[in-house]
Amino acid sequence: MAGARDAGRAAATGARPGKRRRGPGPGPEPEPEPQESSLACAAAPSLRDDGDSGLSGSEESVFSGLEDSGSESSEDGPAEGEDEVSSDEGRGGTEKTTRQQVQREITVDREEGRERGREAGPPLSREPDAGLDPRTLRSRPEPKAAAQPTEPPRRPYTRERGLCSPCFCEACLSSIENTQSTKFPSLSRLGGQALQAGSPPPRTEVASVQGQDEYAEDSSDEEDIRNTVGNVPLAWYDDFPHVGYDLDGRRIYKPLRTRDELDQFLDKMDDPDYWRTVRDRMTGHDVRLTDEQVALVRRLQSGQFGDRSCDPYEPAVDFFSGDLMLHPVTNRPADKRSFIPSLVEKEKVSRMVHAIKMGWIQPRRPRDHTPSFYDLWAQEDPDAVLGRHKMHVPAPKLALPGHAESYNPPPEYLPSEEERLVWEQQEPGERKLNFLPRKFPSLRAVPAYGRFIQERFERCLDLYLCPRQRKMRVNVDPEDLIPKLPRPRDLQPFPTCQALVYRGHSNLVRCLSVSPDGQWLASGSDDGSVRLWEVATARCMRTVPVGGVVKSVAWNPRPAVCLVAVAVEDSVLLLNPALGDRLVAGSTDQLLSAFVPPEEPAAQPARWLEASEEERQGGLRLRICHGKPVTQVTWHGRGDYMAVVLAAAGHTQVLIHQLSRRRSQSPFRRSHGRVQCVAFHPLRPFLLVASQRAVRLYHLLRQELTKKLRPNCKWVSSLAVHPAGDNVICGSYDSKLVWFDLDLSCEPYRVLRHHKKALRAVAFHTRYPLFASGSDDGSVTVCHGMVYNDLLQNPLLVPVKVLRGHVPTRDLGVLDVAFHPTQPWVFSSGADGTIRLFS
Repeated sequence: MAGARDAGRAAATGARPGKRRRGPGPGPEPEPEPQESSLACAAAPSLRDDGDSGLSGSEESVFSGLEDSGSESSEDGPAEGEDEVSSDEGRGGTEKTTRQQVQREITVDREEGRERGREAGPPLSREPDAGLDPRTLRSRPEPKAAAQPTEPPRRPYTRERGLCSPCFCEACLSSIENTQSTKFPSLSRLGGQALQAGSPPPRTEVASVQGQDEYAEDSSDEEDIRNTVGNVPLAWYDDFPHVGYDLDGRRIYKPLRTRDELDQFLDKMDDPDYWRTVRDRMTGHDVRLTDEQVALVRRLQSGQFGDRSCDPYEPAVDFFSGDLMLHPVTNRPADKRSFIPSLVEKEKVSRMVHAIKMGWIQPRRPRDHTPSFYDLWAQEDPDAVLGRHKMHVPAPKLALPGHAESYNPPPEYLPSEEERLVWEQQEPGERKLNFLPRKFPSLRAVPAYGRFIQERFERCLDLYLCPRQRKMRVNVDPEDLIPKLPRPRDLQPFPTCQALVYRGHSNLVRCLSVSPDGQWLASGSDDGSVRLWEVATARCMRTVPVGGVVKSVAWNPRPAVCLVAVAVEDSVLLLNPALGDRLVAGSTDQLLSAFVPPEEPAAQPARWLEASEEERQGGLRLRICHGKPVTQVTWHGRGDYMAVVLAAAGHTQVLIHQLSRRRSQSPFRRSHGRVQCVAFHPLRPFLLVASQRAVRLYHLLRQELTKKLRPNCKWVSSLAVHPAGDNVICGSYDSKLVWFDLDLSCEPYRVLRHHKKALRAVAFHTRYPLFASGSDDGSVTVCHGMVYNDLLQNPLLVPVKVLRGHVPTRDLGVLDVAFHPTQPWVFSSGADGTIRLFS
């Protein structure tokens, strides 16, 4: 407060009457202004809001300036401290007189203010940190050019935006009057009381401020804008504590935003007017929208006019009438070019005339809109439309009507009741006549023909779709279209006939497996037993009851181990058949008994159980129990790992067991559908998993998907891998055999359709270029499949023999096939309960 009074005192002291400086422009020195003008201009500086008393800072600054300027004759006044005390003490005594002076000064004659404003010269720019008195600004010397902190540019104080230079122009007086009436209501009230008390009026007529419209004398069209920065981006003020300047040149400071999101949410819940509160970007304050403003926003959002009284559907006003007027719209005389021929048009016309003479442009002939018809199958002459066809085909003629189509046919053409029933039971395409002959007494009794429109339409289609020109066909021998394949006798050896039949099972035989040396054969059946056969004599060497349906049987491929894996219900049984060399059987038992269980067994998806003494007498050594049924079991080439397929949904459909450590693991984290079968790659650490529609190749060491094969089949049933590992065959239930070349593509290299029913099993021979497939039609197809080492040469696939012998039972035929490991023989098991050897 003291600083404001000091600034006002300095401003009043520095600009006394008769001490006015010369304006910046040339011209004679203006006359000194009277003291009232100084007081009036002293009341116009910017206002501050940092006061602590009942009056604002701007009021105190005005009053302090008036008090200081009142003592114009004494230069050696009291000391500064005493002056402050005396000002504060004398404020109450001189308040009424001072405000009367201000009231009189703001009503100065406007004409005199305009003249003095013109004498003052051009307006001077002000800085927000300057003194509050405009005379102080004018008397201040011009600052030297120095490095100042960068601040957003401000618009100059023109007469339309704010205060002018220290003068008594109309803009200054209006600003002072508005400030007195809007921001100093107490001052206006005191001024009114002073006038009512009988104060002497000034030399000009005093206009009452109370009860009048402050914009009645305002000729400006602009609004009373608080922030006067103008068309300036507000982003320039991001690094400053203020957002602009008001009409008096003071900074508009940003409000302190110390409320977090929780406080805002509480305000939103508690304040019923929160939804209509918006933030003013020019001042930074929150503004509550009135009901009229909210209604305006809603009208604009709904696509209506902002003015409620505006009628968008009011009748349009014709600015130009369609009636012929007496006087033209304009009396402008015509241009000269409207009477002179155009040279450009002359050149265009000359070019068109030349083109017509040369025949380049033909005159348009009138079109004949009458439709033209011609007989499509008439005898065309050379001048006709179809005369250009050199080899014309005559129109197909209709058969002449016979006696059967007569309304009074002979009796022999009338069908009997049996013939009528037979004709009605036949298909429409198998009938000789499209109608039944009937007899009518007269032509008038004949009804309308029901197929008349249909026959006419079919006749039109015959004429329209029949070829009108004879095409020359290429004479090709059908034998040349058949690819050149080697003769089957040049591809021997391969099995050609049935050699042995293994009988003994009482139900269908689902699976079979051959020992690595080719001497023994194991088979599993639905009768709940596993039989071990001697291949050469077809004699059953041993029968092992397992107490359930045998889904899969696999002989360990390692020659030094005599072990058979059998899938029964939810378990995998490891049997030692004890056939052949006793040393091999003994070493197998020693291998299984050498396992030492760990002290802390880890959690596994399967349980390994030792067989009891009674079960060991039957050949059982180990039992691997799963929680779900087992559908397939297969061994790795080295004989230590085996893969198991479970009939369950989820990622645990495939499990891998390690025999030496008795450890089980689930290699997949998610499932891609129901798994049909799996197979190990013979050379690489790959695992092939066949689902219903795809075959996926996984790398076991990298634990990633390497390739996805698309067999384009409805349902994959079986899978086999070539001994070289670069080719795969798949059988499907839609009677397809698909050959894949892994080095070529993920699409099938060849699709073979040799069977009429579903394929149940496929197999490769380990030594010979042979592969076989078994189907429900009871046949086994043997094909020659030669794979070359040259990558540029495609595999040679030739079907060589179809082997038959199984009798289809329950719509099932051959259920499994397997090749002999050393001989070109093939074994097949069928639904008739037999196993057959073809050699």
